[in-house]
Order: sequence, then C-alpha cells, then structure tokens
Amino acid sequence: MIQRVQTLYYAITMILLAVLLSGMEFFRFVGEKTIYVFSVYGVQSEKVGAPNGKMEAITSMPFYLSVISFILFIFITLMGYKNLNRQFKLARGIFFIYLLLLIAVIVFAVIGGGVLTNEPTKRELGLGFLLFVLGFPFSFLAQLGIKRDKKLLDSLNRLR
Repeated sequence: MIQRVQTLYYAITMILLAVLLSGMEFFRFVGEKTIYVFSVYGVQSEKVGAPNGKMEAITSMPFYLSVISFILFIFITLMGYKNLNRQFKLARGIFFIYLLLLIAVIVFAVIGGGVLTNEPTKRELGLGFLLFVLGFPFSFLAQLGIKRDKKLLDSLNRLR
C-alpha cells in the first residue's frame, strides 16, 4: 500500500485539506467600511477602523464539516486498496466531489462580494484558496494511478 504512488497523492491531498481546518482564509472582500473574510468556518466581518478590531461571524456555513468528511472519504478510499474495482469507483467519486466543491468555492469567490454587501468590494485571494486548488490535481493523479494498477492487474489475470 505504501509503495503505490496514489497513496502519496492522496496523502498530499489530505494534508492540504487538513491545513485548511486551521482557519486559513480562502479570500476576503475588502470594502470601504467592512472587510468580509471567508474561511472553512464561514464568513466573518470586521469594521474598518474599529477600535477593538474584533471580527464577528455573519454566517456560519458548514463548509468545515464537508472538508472533514471529504478527508475521511479520501482515507476510506485509500484503505480500500485490496478491492481495486471499488477503490476506482470511490476515486472517481472523490474527483467529482472535489470538482463540485472547487466550482462552488470559485463561484462564491466571483459573486460573493455582491451577495454580502451592496458597497463595491475588492477581492483578495488567500493562501487557503491556493491550498484548496492545489489538492485537485493530486486527486486526479491518484485516480490515474489506481486506474493504471487496475489495468495492470487485469492484464495479469488475463495471462493466468
């Protein structure tokens, strides 16, 4: 299991997603009066020039729950290495779920400033957004590795 390349790819993907749970911001919308920060724990606002500098939560989206369950789903797929057909189906599911999550985050990054406030805002991307996007190619490469292993074992079974 450890010697397979898809184990490395899925481990990198899980680490990148787990780092997001530390509260890294995906992006922020900077307006004239308010700054809106989006992380896995939701959207928080901060008044510009406020003396206390406290951030208050506007909405608490359960995005962190989806990230935790997605990490567990990747781990279950990784541990299913004895049944390659099932592992390949799960890997395909991981790829499409990751694609949907990525599209949702990108759409919110593009239109989120207009949804949160009526004032003009400027979008600033954070390190969390980069880490979230970097995990996507690794999930695709892991799926290719599983497909390659499945093809190799099928050809060996045909020879027997």
